[in-house]
Amino acid sequence: MPALSLDSASTLPRDGTAGALAGRIWRPDIGGPAVVAVREDGLHDITAQFPTMRDLAETPEPAQALRAAAGEPVGTLDAVLANTVPDGRDPGRPWLLAPVDLQAVKAAGVTFAVSMLERVIEERARGDHAAAAGIRAEIVALVGEDFSKLRPGSDKAMRLKAALIARGAWSQYLEVGIGPDAEIFTKAQPMAAVGTGADAGLHPSSAWNNPEPEAVLVVASDGRIVGATLGNDVNLRDVEGRSALLLGKAKDNNASCALGPFLRLFDPTFTLDHLRAMEIALTVEGPEGYRLDGGSSMSKISRDPADLAAEMIGRNHQYPDGAVLFLGTLFAPVEDRAAPGQGFTHAVGDIVTVAAPELGSLRNRMKLCADCPPWTYGTSHLMRHLAGRGVL
Repeated sequence: MPALSLDSASTLPRDGTAGALAGRIWRPDIGGPAVVAVREDGLHDITAQFPTMRDLAETPEPAQALRAAAGEPVGTLDAVLANTVPDGRDPGRPWLLAPVDLQAVKAAGVTFAVSMLERVIEERARGDHAAAAGIRAEIVALVGEDFSKLRPGSDKAMRLKAALIARGAWSQYLEVGIGPDAEIFTKAQPMAAVGTGADAGLHPSSAWNNPEPEAVLVVASDGRIVGATLGNDVNLRDVEGRSALLLGKAKDNNASCALGPFLRLFDPTFTLDHLRAMEIALTVEGPEGYRLDGGSSMSKISRDPADLAAEMIGRNHQYPDGAVLFLGTLFAPVEDRAAPGQGFTHAVGDIVTVAAPELGSLRNRMKLCADCPPWTYGTSHLMRHLAGRGVL
């Protein structure tokens, strides 16, 4: 069985600590979380200046503010990462958390052509993964696979929509894939995400599911996109395939939202244009020796990240604590893992790694939701803790 391990060499971005990297840790010595700056000499607790990650993201220049913040040294990155893995953790030493706190956790769906095709297949199969291969061939023969040059909402897209409706092939997923409005949904509640090294959750009712490696925008309350991180939008294909109205059950379960390892705030070393060209790699290592390699190319997204953020937040919908936004994925695993025709689904014990040179790597072990640590520390607990520290 593959072991889950973390170290700075594989966790940090390719340029190490050259970027403006912010994270969160649990500090047992003070009984709560802390915002930290990730620097060459280790992690520095900057909670006295920025009590929450939300506060840091709301500053006019978050990267500059992070670099200027004085902080209390709390350990080397390697020591904290080693203690982040649940197995053998020393409860008296710090470990890494998801790098967000009060922000809403939102996601954009069906933003890549391949994922749009797979959602149509899920819908037509009604959750039956055995029927997927035949439906996939039927849909590809009808509409093709390459929508990457088709701008959603354009005249060309609307003509295609009309043609598909006339042939009885329209779908709610095609509506948000090539129609004028993006799909934006709630992935998880604030404070519910798990970080790198944590166990990530699969609902026990699902027999057809997969990871979704994604870039995740960090958006301030005024709509500014101030940084990014990596995410795994754990997806239950059979549940959503039965009905789109089950999206909440398919997406929002205990430990089913993984984010990290750090927030990288925009500065000259990393900008939105860098993210637009980013390549995201995915590896799944199974307990039976199985290995899957895949990825997602941000250059093939059909809706620009800035446009997706603008659909999420603006005059019609506000987030006073800001938000993080999963941008969707190109990755859609169709290879058989076990029996022929069964496609891919997770096994308990899978180690999933989402990585990008600009953002580092996010690693999690898959377990059933009820076997992951329950979510017990919410916003009220954080507020009481920060008040007790005297930083509010």
